[in-house]
Amino acid sequence: MAVLEKIRKRTVFLILVIGLALFAFVISGIFNSPTTRDQLVIGSVNGDKISYMDFSTQVENTMRNMGGNISQGYIVNALWEQAVQSRIIDQQFEKLGISISKEQVIDMISKVPSYAQNPQFQDEKGAFSAPKFAQFISELKTMNPTVYKQWQAEEKSYIDNAKRETYLNLIRSALGVTFKDGENEYHKQSDQVSLKYVAVPYASIADSLVKVSDKEIEDYIKAHKKQFEQKQMRNLQFVLASNTASAEDIKGIEEALKALDAPKILYNANTGKNDTLPGFATMPKKEVPDFVNDNSDVPFDSLYVSREKLFGEYAEALYNLEVGQLYGPYKEDNAYKYSRMLAKKPNAEVRASHILIAYKGSMASKENTTLTKEEAKAKAEGLLARIKAGEDFATLAQANSDDSSNAPNGGDLNFFTPGTMVPAFNDYVFSAKVGDVGLVETDFGFHVVKITDQKAGVQLATIVRNIAPSSATINQVYTNITAFNEAALKNPKDFAAIATKQGYSVLPANNLEALAEDIPGLGSNRQVVKWAFEEDTKVGDIHRFDVKDGYVVAQLTKKIKEGLAAPDDVRAIVEPILIKEKKVKQITEKMKGTSLEQIAQATGQTNNIQLSENVTLASPIIAGQGNEPSVVGVAFVLPENKLSKPIAGNNGVYVIEVTQKTIAPAINNYTTYSNNLRTQKINRASQDLSAALQSTAKIVDDRAKYY
Repeated sequence: MAVLEKIRKRTVFLILVIGLALFAFVISGIFNSPTTRDQLVIGSVNGDKISYMDFSTQVENTMRNMGGNISQGYIVNALWEQAVQSRIIDQQFEKLGISISKEQVIDMISKVPSYAQNPQFQDEKGAFSAPKFAQFISELKTMNPTVYKQWQAEEKSYIDNAKRETYLNLIRSALGVTFKDGENEYHKQSDQVSLKYVAVPYASIADSLVKVSDKEIEDYIKAHKKQFEQKQMRNLQFVLASNTASAEDIKGIEEALKALDAPKILYNANTGKNDTLPGFATMPKKEVPDFVNDNSDVPFDSLYVSREKLFGEYAEALYNLEVGQLYGPYKEDNAYKYSRMLAKKPNAEVRASHILIAYKGSMASKENTTLTKEEAKAKAEGLLARIKAGEDFATLAQANSDDSSNAPNGGDLNFFTPGTMVPAFNDYVFSAKVGDVGLVETDFGFHVVKITDQKAGVQLATIVRNIAPSSATINQVYTNITAFNEAALKNPKDFAAIATKQGYSVLPANNLEALAEDIPGLGSNRQVVKWAFEEDTKVGDIHRFDVKDGYVVAQLTKKIKEGLAAPDDVRAIVEPILIKEKKVKQITEKMKGTSLEQIAQATGQTNNIQLSENVTLASPIIAGQGNEPSVVGVAFVLPENKLSKPIAGNNGVYVIEVTQKTIAPAINNYTTYSNNLRTQKINRASQDLSAALQSTAKIVDDRAKYY
């Protein structure tokens, strides 16, 4: 049963790895039931339905196994992508008649380390045994059907991985690259062109001077329909009321910390008199830890710290306090602190080097250790004597130490704090002085130890109060947001004006898709998006939500339908494109002349004829302009000393004149270039295959109804 439990745990791990870390393409096949088990369907791929029951079970199991470390939205998206890709690939397998043999699956399983290295599944030679593994699975089916079912899911993932590799290999085999392709790539990288040019930047014409009509934007959208197909989306505006500490709250925290230094008078029932208890600065040192723990949001820390380990703007002041002196209250991160210097010592950290001599039976002994305990001690004493006589410690450590982790560094252990080393070693180094050399015995063997450096440290007692809103502040935040919500509900058209009047900032959240989880300015808040997409939610509707550390009042401002984008929705994208096209036309009309000098004069670029030398097609960078592939492409086909027509580039419009072309000499073999091209094609195919198949599939996605 212990083995079964290990298999169960490993199965869960593998499913998570396959299903999430590699969800972009690795197919586990978990959703590939031959029939839909229930009437609820969360979507379909080319008519092949995906069961909501199966999908939701997988989401729940994954969330439970991930321990809440990943949001539900991420898991839903990852598993959906996996489910879609699983269906698409299986449909391709069916079309192509691809099948996977039992031997291929066994071969994949034999390469899984936890199976291949498990003695239970190995033959007498230590190799993976398929019969033994098959016998185990057969017994598992009878002994533990639940774990067997998990194994079936895992086995399906191996089968689908094998199918995927087979399918990819078919794609790769079709990606041929000829030697002529290699020759072309060689010239693309090696041929060079030098050119003179006049460039008129687009920025020379202000955008405000170029008008773009709604009709022009609409025509552009129609001409580029595929580019502007959009999903159903929603626009919101909202205000956020956060439960944050007020100025009064912060002042109260500071005053409460200061009050801790005042003597406290308490009635003593045993004596019938009032006792005066000392404040933070004057109480006995032994009482400080309990006092800190009773009054701080962070427990007392007894460690001594060196100057280097004190951080922040107050580090220097804290380190230089006198013993018993207080500092603060001071703000650091999201808290106020009040510190007292408890103690200082010169060796809070020590740097030491050692030479370890192990003996047979010690914790550091190895197979080749032959020294007895007495012999090891004698050797260590001899080394100690040689060091005291003047021999170099580091050289002796390199030649003799059995601690291979630091022997190459001359036995240097660097700086460490009390409690880091074993007791006997610790006691010696923290009682010695810099330069001392001694012999210490531990369970590891005999250590010749040299103290090489020390760092002074301080012990601080710090009372920490996290900055948090008071109950009064939280109540006031609720009262204010409730008043705003009621006013906005009465006058929804005045949402923004009412918010501004009551001191709230109105934030937009536009183009939210149905499965969006993150809202700009608000973070992860799925409930707001779900409300916006509910059928009953109308444009202008307002709703208040309780969120972490506060409240949100949101208003739906627009519903965007699925289909071709409206001009207003994509003006910000299309307008710059059309402005550029109009600038190209305006600049081109000015580029008149039969020489660069005439064109420069006609366009106001006098004395601005520039030179760019040794440019290649592989790196089409023009000096002073940047990446301009269109311009460089023209340069390579333009005869020398001939003026080009105006060329629309990335940064402006150019007229060029080629001054020199250098064609690289032929070489005997272009294989290297061909192979590089083939590798690039194969990599792109592996990355783009998933997207290519998905783009041609008919996918119905109804996740938004359930999540």
